[in-house]
Amino acid sequence: MSQTTAAEPDYDLYAASGDPEATAYTAAGPGDFDAIAKAQAERGDEILVINMGPQHPSTHGVLRLMVECDGETVLSVRPGIGFLHTGIEKNMEYRTWNQGTAFVTRCDYVAPIFNEAAYCFAVERLLGIEDQIPQRAKDIRVLFMELCRIASHLVAVGTGGMEIGALTVMTIGFREREMILDFFEAVTGLRMNHAYFRPGGVANDLPDDGIAQLRDVIKWLESHLPEYAAFCNENPIFKGRMCGIAYQDLTACMALGVTGPILRAAGYGWDLRKQQPYCGYEDYDFEVVTWDTCDAYGRFRVRLAEMWESLKIVKQAADRLEASYGQPVMVADEKIGSPSDLVVGPDGQGNSFDHVKHIMSQSMEGLIHHFKKVSEGFRVPAGQAYVPIESPKGEIGCHVVSDGGAKPWRVHLRDPGFNHLQSAPLQCEGGMLADIVVALGSIDPVMGGVDR
Repeated sequence: MSQTTAAEPDYDLYAASGDPEATAYTAAGPGDFDAIAKAQAERGDEILVINMGPQHPSTHGVLRLMVECDGETVLSVRPGIGFLHTGIEKNMEYRTWNQGTAFVTRCDYVAPIFNEAAYCFAVERLLGIEDQIPQRAKDIRVLFMELCRIASHLVAVGTGGMEIGALTVMTIGFREREMILDFFEAVTGLRMNHAYFRPGGVANDLPDDGIAQLRDVIKWLESHLPEYAAFCNENPIFKGRMCGIAYQDLTACMALGVTGPILRAAGYGWDLRKQQPYCGYEDYDFEVVTWDTCDAYGRFRVRLAEMWESLKIVKQAADRLEASYGQPVMVADEKIGSPSDLVVGPDGQGNSFDHVKHIMSQSMEGLIHHFKKVSEGFRVPAGQAYVPIESPKGEIGCHVVSDGGAKPWRVHLRDPGFNHLQSAPLQCEGGMLADIVVALGSIDPVMGGVDR
């Protein structure tokens, strides 16, 4: 974009040939406004450049969009990212393999469990212990991933509805999400960013009343999920704002590496839980949901139906966990497995006094072994591994590289939101300015995962 003062223009070095010339006016002093007004009047166009974000309630975080409009028609959209970059991947190079889960969980903070899962699966592949993970640990992982998928979709549907005026959809969406987070807190001690998945299993088993609380969550969701369809599916105002908006067909999805609900709303039933099963998903009964409209409305319907499919998996996992009570939730190799008999303390966060007493009352050798395992961690054979899984937003993958030490040499996450933001110009250009908000909501980016 060229920049013009009252004196002389400065042309855009980054504009491609054939791009429409855009001009920004900068006033150096009070008297320059007359010159600016005269210059714009001589141009005779109505091109408006809008800086949308990074502090904007409808950009789903600290996302900046540089939007060029002709009146209300969008001519171009350029996403600007990086405002939430916190050096997570670099920090992990200075922490043990176990400590890495506390970092990756903070990337996509709306669906933290999936960050942990992809990372732990990749570490377990390097360790060669994928077939040694206890079945109960696998079932707990599936349970948590599917509950987290529902919670993430509730945020996507709720905030997307709020941004087009359907405020009730947001309030009830967060109501259901709170029920799920209550269960997560009861098991892990934290509502978000749990660091619950560990290489080899999970940090601790469900509490004694965990299954009973899980049944209450299932019952609540079964009774309240139908409200979203009743509010939105055939609502003429909702459909008027969603149908035909943010269009992206299957060809464009494939060209831009799009996965998840955006791809499935274009009619392609690609879901890694079915196509490349992991964590025992091949043993669960569920369907891959698709739609055929390639627009924001189709993505909404896909997410809505996927919540029901996830609930089916949650009920199956609950039955399995009820039957496997007392079985281990951490790999048997004590040199790898972190303590899995942790119990949430009375403050809801720390370890229980009984657990601390148990550790301290062991032999000196046992206490030293526990100390070294927690402080120094375990060594991972040299090599690299990449494991992709199906997150609520699409394919999330983790690439880990080990030099044979107790800390990662390199960790990198493939967050679907980073790829999907490439689609924003395609979905928005040529449309109306107000539809940018709808397009962003249907993409469902989380900037913690995008920026990392």
